[in-house]
Amino acid sequence: MSTAAPPQKAPPPRERTGGRLSNGAFALLLTAPGLALFAAIIFYPLLSALFTGFFRQDLRLAGREFVGLDNFAYWLDGDFLTILEQTLVFTVGATLVPFVIGFALALALNTGLKGSGFLRGLFLFPWVIPGVVVSFLWMWIFNANYGVLMKAGFIEESVAWLGQPGTAMLAVIVTKTWASFPWMMVMLLAGLQTVPRELHEAASMDGAGSIRRFFAVTWPQVRGVASIVLLLEFIWNFQHFDTIYVLTGGGPAGTTETFATAVYQTAFKGFDIGRATALGGLWMLLLLLLVAVYLRITERKGDA
Repeated sequence: MSTAAPPQKAPPPRERTGGRLSNGAFALLLTAPGLALFAAIIFYPLLSALFTGFFRQDLRLAGREFVGLDNFAYWLDGDFLTILEQTLVFTVGATLVPFVIGFALALALNTGLKGSGFLRGLFLFPWVIPGVVVSFLWMWIFNANYGVLMKAGFIEESVAWLGQPGTAMLAVIVTKTWASFPWMMVMLLAGLQTVPRELHEAASMDGAGSIRRFFAVTWPQVRGVASIVLLLEFIWNFQHFDTIYVLTGGGPAGTTETFATAVYQTAFKGFDIGRATALGGLWMLLLLLLVAVYLRITERKGDA
């Protein structure tokens, strides 16, 4: 008796190798439009601007002259350290003061205070107002002749807050603080709400008071969020422009001049594009250092 041979399986179809793109080439093809757009609107203008720093170029005159490192030496041998110091004074003040205010309000709202939802929305009001509007509002408040401080009786004699070297920077920091503390409050409140209540309850049962609970329980839990908030606000304030320019324009006598206002004044009022670009390049190097610190902190937080 003969048995039928079992049916043979058809060989699997051969994979077509010709004309196929590798994963890397396919990914590059997908990202090519974005990379081209990035190069066109960011990379090329940046390189072109940095290259301009090696030339003497005036907006009022045609052409330019190669001067090498003279534009950079002009700033390093001149007002660079003064501008850096004033930028740091503004940056540190406009970062730490709103941080303290925002953290205090976040702690208060996190306790379940009655009407905390309404207060949270009310405190956000300064943050949603455009910076130029905030600056003009506080310019009216600080006005020496008809300002709010004078009309409300907070001060008895008129004070030119924005016209005196001793008070102009303080006025600028106060204005920036009013505009930025709500953002810090919201971020810190979000961090506080992630702290498990069980930890506070356990610490209370062990006899820890509110101050001890803050340093033993609350702060270790929100330290990562607080460090990122501080560093981000520091970076933003290091390149802040509108509040300073509207209130003082860098004056009086250059006592509130920062990198942002100095670059603007040099380029569009002094018409010296070469020196303005050189200062912008030095400013960019400092910003890159801050960004590197920020990336390092975020990497550590991600690995934790």
